[in-house]
Amino acid sequence: MASPVTEPEAVRVRVAGKVNLTLRSGRRRPDGYHSLSTVFQAVSLFDEVEASWAEPGRFSVRVLGEQADRVPLGDDNLAIQAARLLATTWGAAHPLGAELVIRKSIPVAGGMAGGSADAAGALLACAVLWDLDISPDELRTLGAQIGADVPFCLVGGTALGTNRGDELVPVLSRGSYHWVLAFSDGELSTPAVFGKFDEMGLGADRLEAPADLLNALVGGDVQALGHAVVNDLEPAALALRPQLGPLIEAGRDLGALAALISGSGPTVAFLAANEPAAVDLSVKLSGEGVCRAVKRVSGPVPGARLVV
Repeated sequence: MASPVTEPEAVRVRVAGKVNLTLRSGRRRPDGYHSLSTVFQAVSLFDEVEASWAEPGRFSVRVLGEQADRVPLGDDNLAIQAARLLATTWGAAHPLGAELVIRKSIPVAGGMAGGSADAAGALLACAVLWDLDISPDELRTLGAQIGADVPFCLVGGTALGTNRGDELVPVLSRGSYHWVLAFSDGELSTPAVFGKFDEMGLGADRLEAPADLLNALVGGDVQALGHAVVNDLEPAALALRPQLGPLIEAGRDLGALAALISGSGPTVAFLAANEPAAVDLSVKLSGEGVCRAVKRVSGPVPGARLVV
């Protein structure tokens, strides 16, 4: 392990948010989790995580950018948890510490894995900062202890996730897909949405890889993809946030090929036929007054990467 004398004083990592092209969920398991079959796509909305040296055992985080005031700064911050876990597991012989700075663009509690992305960014940034001899597979295994979405945030691209969504298989995806993201005021917590999901008696008996969606991705067929997207959590999210219903309908009426709540919400992702259609949809949707803000993104994009 190198020392702060010979290593860079800070390491920066850029990490993408995600949309779930399909999210099928089983019923609540005895361990409290839900079995999932989900296809992730990383999209071009990024947080940046910077790690610098701190006194051994000292971990802190500062958050800048959009919704920074909504991000916890204590031990419940996922990036802090990730850095501590990495230090404990891989740096026991050489006590470590880190100061983290997170620059936010991914919405907080918005269904786009913002917290998991920051944890993934912290894992990679600290591993490089501390010069740890850890492989990408080992980093993903460690990330799964923090949250089910963390392994995908490290990998990015397009992937099929099973079990809790943390067991990944890469998915072949041709072409680039254009999305318009609609952000709402407020948040939806994943536990609350799954709680409502259970209360409503939802949950698939069988979870299978979505052949129609996978075929659409292999063929680069955006129209077929629009017909194949699905989110089993959407009824629960709409029950908790009924105002998302008019937003979804507005996007469809304005020409979106598909509209779905991303993950547990409340971000709504609208699939556009191409980039000009996404520009047109974003302009029109902005004028409807049905959401706080809109953002055009595309995918797939890579997962956590060093900023040089």
